[in-house]
Amino acid sequence: MNQPDSRQALVEALVATGREDRAAFRRLYALTSAKLFGICVRICGERQAAEDVLQEVYAIIWRRAGAYEPGQASPFAWLATIARNRAIDHRRALGRRPAASIDTVAEPAAPGRLAIDSLLLDEEERKLQGCMDRLSDTQSDAIRTAFFEGVTYAVLADRRGVPTSTMKSRIKRGLERLKECLDDDA
Repeated sequence: MNQPDSRQALVEALVATGREDRAAFRRLYALTSAKLFGICVRICGERQAAEDVLQEVYAIIWRRAGAYEPGQASPFAWLATIARNRAIDHRRALGRRPAASIDTVAEPAAPGRLAIDSLLLDEEERKLQGCMDRLSDTQSDAIRTAFFEGVTYAVLADRRGVPTSTMKSRIKRGLERLKECLDDDA
């Protein structure tokens, strides 16, 4: 199975989950849980909190999957946004900052993950990294900080000394370029 097949399998599982297909939801979980857990760990900073948040994330996905539109966003980006937002909400509720940066947190091993799944995820990571490398340094930094470290636009804008609207625009343009790059080979 190559990356376009993997992406199509994810789209199909997500769309079927939107029709309340429990088997599709199990497939969706198998395809995405390791990556979404990684996002939650990076933002929450601790494993137990990330596990709790991930459970909430999948409850949200089950309820909202019917709203996913394949032509509007990549399936993983849609799912990752839910995970990111829920993890940020959790962290805000505790009034804490992330414990570690993206570079210092190791990707947790997913139990029962098949070798082929690992290869496909590694291929997706390489493609994402290649596309991130094509962005300007300011766009890449903003996206990494906002999405992987869970920093809000307002805080990020304040840190970089720019208006919040500028930061939102910078990230939006960067995400558009990232989507174009990722869709080129899809």
